Amino acid sequence: MSATQFAPTSLENTIAMRSTAEVNRKMVRIWLYFICLLVGAMVVVGGATRLTDSGLSITEWKPLLGAIPPLNEQDWIDAFAKYKLIPEFTHINPDMDLAGFKLIYWWEWSHRFLGRFVGIAFFVPMVFFWATGRLESWLKPRLALLFILGGLQGAIGWWMVKSGLVERVDVSQYRLAVHLTLASLILLIAMWIARGLAPHSTAPDTTGLQKQGGFLVLLVMLQIFLGGLVAGLDAGLAFNTWPRMDGAWIPNDLWIMKPLWINLFENLKTVQFIHRLSAYLLFAFALFHLIMAFDRDVKRPHTARAGLLFLLISVQAVLGITTLLLQVPFNWAIAHQLGAIIVLGFSVAHWRGLKGAYPPAVEIRQAGE
Repeated sequence: MSATQFAPTSLENTIAMRSTAEVNRKMVRIWLYFICLLVGAMVVVGGATRLTDSGLSITEWKPLLGAIPPLNEQDWIDAFAKYKLIPEFTHINPDMDLAGFKLIYWWEWSHRFLGRFVGIAFFVPMVFFWATGRLESWLKPRLALLFILGGLQGAIGWWMVKSGLVERVDVSQYRLAVHLTLASLILLIAMWIARGLAPHSTAPDTTGLQKQGGFLVLLVMLQIFLGGLVAGLDAGLAFNTWPRMDGAWIPNDLWIMKPLWINLFENLKTVQFIHRLSAYLLFAFALFHLIMAFDRDVKRPHTARAGLLFLLISVQAVLGITTLLLQVPFNWAIAHQLGAIIVLGFSVAHWRGLKGAYPPAVEIRQAGE
């Protein structure tokens, strides 16, 4: 019997390569899902930091040494002394004692520490997967982009904090909205890649649902950005009635500031009203998408996801209305922010499901040869 009879066939090689590629993809996918969870937790802790007015308690940006909190009483006194120099203390918290400062300090420290942990949890596995040849060539620039966006997010976080250290008693709503939106974008990209690496039981949609899914994701991102403006202006603490706002379906004084465009970002009433309108649009389009899925999706897997997405958006709407009516209590506000992250993550997963999985790794390699 010749030696060639024992050599693996081309088909066996292909099967072995595909099996290895599937294992690698599964590892990368689980890792990216974990990153999505961490980014979601980061957003929620950031929301808690905002709600407790803790974001300005640490007045310095030390990317490495800042991970070490005060270790003794003198360290705490020194940190508190730096906080006493900013307008938030002199105008808002002049009666705060050291115990009160420690409480807000730990919220902000936790937020920053979690950000550092996310960076490590992303960078170290990425280097491992890259160095051991577990990453397909098309995947490398996408992961590099995510890493760059993560670093940019840290810089934007400090840029946001700086806006409240000199003349303001809080951070700029513009910078807060950018900070929140970039975090959401990072989650969006990570979820998109991870979902595309997962096995898909159905073929890509060709009936137009895919475009609708993309538009839904765009609406969710817009709503999150507007929510950042609402949070930055504390606009949720005003006009706490629904469905009418300030006693009217379309309130007065929406465009009293000059130039007119500035009302979109600095007029509390206008910002909250547009946030409401955007929510109505998102709800209505999600319902429309579900109806279209029933009409076009013969085998119903896309319809099932569209239905769940509509349910999640409906729950999020109830959370938002309740939070508004109760004048933004901590627990309800956190639930509303968590709901936004869940809606975003699932809307991206649904959109990617409509597009179908990435081609098998072996096919990608053969196409590039």
